[in-house]
Amino acid sequence: MRRTSGRYERTSVAGEEVKAFVPDPLPPADPPLRLDPELSALHDAARRSLTRLELAGAMVPSIEWFLYAFVRKEAVLSSQIEGTQATLIDLLAYEAEDEAGIAAEPDVEEVCNYLEASRYALGELRRADGLPISMRLLNEAHRRLMRGARGADRQPGEIRRSQNWIGGTRPGNAAFVPPPPQALAASLGALERYVHADDELAPLVRAGLVHVQFETLHPYLDGNGRIGRLLIALLLAHWGLLSQPLLYLSLFFKRHRQEYYRRLDGVRTGGDWEGWTAFFLEGVDSVAAEAAETARELFRLVSADRERVLAAPAATVMSLRLFELLPRHPILTVSRAMKLLDASRPTAGKAVGVLAEAGVLVETTGRKRDRTFSYAAYLDRLRTGTEI
Repeated sequence: MRRTSGRYERTSVAGEEVKAFVPDPLPPADPPLRLDPELSALHDAARRSLTRLELAGAMVPSIEWFLYAFVRKEAVLSSQIEGTQATLIDLLAYEAEDEAGIAAEPDVEEVCNYLEASRYALGELRRADGLPISMRLLNEAHRRLMRGARGADRQPGEIRRSQNWIGGTRPGNAAFVPPPPQALAASLGALERYVHADDELAPLVRAGLVHVQFETLHPYLDGNGRIGRLLIALLLAHWGLLSQPLLYLSLFFKRHRQEYYRRLDGVRTGGDWEGWTAFFLEGVDSVAAEAAETARELFRLVSADRERVLAAPAATVMSLRLFELLPRHPILTVSRAMKLLDASRPTAGKAVGVLAEAGVLVETTGRKRDRTFSYAAYLDRLRTGTEI
């Protein structure tokens, strides 16, 4: 099905005349987007998987375990799509040393910035007097995302005032040219109104539409992809589809990167909102199901390992306390354990030793001093898909 999804405006960029695409406001029209039986089935499957993911989070003793892990996994994956080379293990290793004042590598810093942007934006939505989903909220998230040397000259927190383009070496051979800056205010205003308007389309479908529209508008000089994927998490929270950010949808976009870009282009060139919606719903279904199973696997692993620690001959109260902290601190040193337990070095060292002897912690450096330990079995399950 072909429909017109926008118009082209001729504009001059760096001495070249190009055609910039200005999308029509949402929802799709002429003809409107309707869920045929196939799309309805995909939507229902995706909603069921989201419900199971929500239940998986609700049934465990500590949702903080999975929030800590899954939010970091999404941050790493979303950053990797933009070319960042940091892995989940890189991020967790840095966080294990963060209190020592060690500066992060640039790629790790970008992931940390994404985490801060996500924490801020989701926190605002939860606060009674916090910002709603709006360009003001996204601008503040973008400001946090672009902190540091790499983003200093990319107008952090500001809508672009110049023309950008995607792909190619210059505007004239770009794969896609977003709207000229003077068209952004009206288009972003319309997008914001759509988020808060009534619509007969299902909220999950609307989340997919809003993501495409934001990516097409490309309102920032940099960071559009990461903010656009964060926007999905914000919409799921806004519309009550997930009470916690447990869905790392960037895993699906990373695994199917070329299809992701092809589907975005299909909307712009042929108005194929149906094709995009099918792709998006399949992604939500598969990743939500995978995340729910990962949550169950991690819970089973932690429960079994807790029994191993309890049965260890040298088990102490401190070793049990340290074990309960491992899901949020799966990489640690004795110095880190001292701070977590508020204990002396001998006491913390003994607690680490008990967990190592029980086979829960694995020493990763091979050194006799300044050693680092990891909850290896936990990390092996968690980091699936985050390798470079």
